[in-house]
Amino acid sequence: MNSIGFPLNFGGLFDLDQKKKRLVELGLAAENPSLWEKPDEMQKLNREKTFLEKAVSEWDSFSQRLEDCKVLLEMSAEASDEATFLEVKSEIKQIQKLGEELELRRLLNQELDANSAYLSINAGAGGTESCDWAAMLFRMYSRYADSHGYKIQILDMNEGDEAGIKSCTILVEGPYAYGYLKAESGVHRLVRISPFDSNARRHTSFASVFVWADVDDNINIEVKPEDLKVETFRSSGAGGQHVNRTDSAVRMYHLPSGIIIQCQTQRSQIQNRERALKMLKAALYEKEVEKRNREKDAMNSQKKANEWGSQIRSYVMHPYQMVKDHRTDCETSQVADVMDGKLDQFIMAFLKSQLKS
Repeated sequence: MNSIGFPLNFGGLFDLDQKKKRLVELGLAAENPSLWEKPDEMQKLNREKTFLEKAVSEWDSFSQRLEDCKVLLEMSAEASDEATFLEVKSEIKQIQKLGEELELRRLLNQELDANSAYLSINAGAGGTESCDWAAMLFRMYSRYADSHGYKIQILDMNEGDEAGIKSCTILVEGPYAYGYLKAESGVHRLVRISPFDSNARRHTSFASVFVWADVDDNINIEVKPEDLKVETFRSSGAGGQHVNRTDSAVRMYHLPSGIIIQCQTQRSQIQNRERALKMLKAALYEKEVEKRNREKDAMNSQKKANEWGSQIRSYVMHPYQMVKDHRTDCETSQVADVMDGKLDQFIMAFLKSQLKS
């Protein structure tokens, strides 16, 4: 870089040639008439094609802006044009930010990274304190999703007795939602002066977050009827009087794995059951992927992070301000920004650490 921080070489980071080669392959595959008789495969192909086209377009735009800046920088130097120099300097800051985003995207190269994601939050021991902390995390992830153009659908929400939430499960829909949010799986620890303590004492609260990918309906995961225990109950969510009068919500237990899924977002019991089964299959798929990668150091550290008492991140609001990720040592004093959904620095650090594993 030169004296104004000019990013002279981002080339090679984005595997552009491979992406363009893959686009040609997908284009040829789409010309095969037999593919049109397989709508699931066609949908999968089109989805991959859309992602790759967007990636190539973003790189082309980045590259063109970079070249334009180089030309303007040379012109301003030759003419000693301070105004143009300042204009280039401002543009470079935007290009630098775009380059960081593209680098982050490059790290999302695992099988399910491009998918939407399910995210569940569960309050730990501690009653009202932990329930309030779980609600704060829900708000944080909602803000993160909004700022990245993702759509959120609440699938299940259990409110706390006095404040906050005991648990919730949401679907975060959008490209690479799972790739980004998988960094958030684990136990999150909050240290603050409790607003619920009349003596204004400092409290420590815990909540667990689990993220798994939304997968295709036709994934090869067998769920035997005898392995399921299904309960129905009255929904407390949106939907008007209908959901409050009928047992439309579904709680599904998968006995061999111990996985429990709840869904109450749909109006009918049948729809909630279908959604819960899809979520269960996705969770079982995630479990199988973890099993296949158990010997990898990255997966071992991830498993450890999901255990109670082994938090992945601490959020300290008193006696000082700090958020620290214990897996990467990434930290910031801007706690309010983090709680407003600014998580990119932690996600980037986590993904980079996975490359080194």
